[in-house]
Amino acid sequence: MPMPMMILIAGPYRSGTDDDPDRMAANLRRLEEAAWPIFQKGHVPMIGEWVALPVLHGAGGGQVGDALYDRVMHPTAHRLLEHCDAVLRLPGVSTGADNDVRIAQMRGIPVYFSLDEIPVHLVEAA
Repeated sequence: MPMPMMILIAGPYRSGTDDDPDRMAANLRRLEEAAWPIFQKGHVPMIGEWVALPVLHGAGGGQVGDALYDRVMHPTAHRLLEHCDAVLRLPGVSTGADNDVRIAQMRGIPVYFSLDEIPVHLVEAA
């Protein structure tokens, strides 16, 4: 039986927010809404911002769109994609998410556009 997949959830985070922190937080919540269904299917959900934001804070913060922000946010997703087995692309305009899909396709890993497309991994009862 194949191993459970680590699935990167890709979708709008900063896009369409005019860099408003509340709207960015709302976008992150939308990304996180896909985490539980992925987990229920026996896989490990991953969101780039879960890793990138603590890295950014550890580097001293930075403002949305400044040089430090740009050095951390998208590159984190690219590094994560080296460890992910699939991508779930959620709806919405997002250059970063589109780039995640492009990288995944270049690597030959599956890209799903719906939670229903993700296969169930049968896990043993604990």
